[in-house]
Amino acid sequence: MAEDNRLISDDVKDHQKQWYSVRDAAEYLGVSQPTIFRWMKEGTLSFYKVGGSTRFSQEGLDAVIEKTTGIKEAEIVAGRCAACGHKVLVAGRLRGAGRLYFRPDKPRFWTFAEAMVPTQARVCMACGYIQLNADTSKLNKLKPKPIGNGEPGYNETVTGSNGEDTT
Repeated sequence: MAEDNRLISDDVKDHQKQWYSVRDAAEYLGVSQPTIFRWMKEGTLSFYKVGGSTRFSQEGLDAVIEKTTGIKEAEIVAGRCAACGHKVLVAGRLRGAGRLYFRPDKPRFWTFAEAMVPTQARVCMACGYIQLNADTSKLNKLKPKPIGNGEPGYNETVTGSNGEDTT
C-alpha cells in the first residue's frame, strides 16, 4: 500500500515537472522575465492560468524556439521525404487537366498502362505546407524492372547546380 502511494506521488511529481512558472520559463528560454510577459501579450507564447498563477507547458516553450537551417543542412534534408524521412524520391512532373497527375520521368517502357499517376493533396492548417501524395500502387507498376545488379533498367540523370544534365 505504501508503495502504491509512492507511485502515485511520483506520477504527481512527474506531472508537476511539465509546468513552468514565469521565472522558470525565462530561465529555460534564456530570456528575461519582461520578454516572457511581452511574448504573452503579443500572443507569441501560450500560457495557462492556474488560480492566480501563470504557467507554461514545455511544449509551449519549445514552440517559441525557432531554428534557422543552414544551406548545407537544407541540401541534405531536401533529398528526403518531408513526411517520413525516406531517402528515395522519384523525380517527375505535375500535369493537370482539371486534376493534377504525376508522371515519372522514366516509366517502364513496355506497358499498356497510362503513365499518369493520380495525386492527393493535403495542407497543414498551422503552417500551410502542401504535400502531394501519389497512388503508390500505380506508381510501383510503372517502375522500371531491375537489371542484373539490382539497379533500375535506365541510367539516372544527374543534374548539376546550374540545372544542366551532367551524365
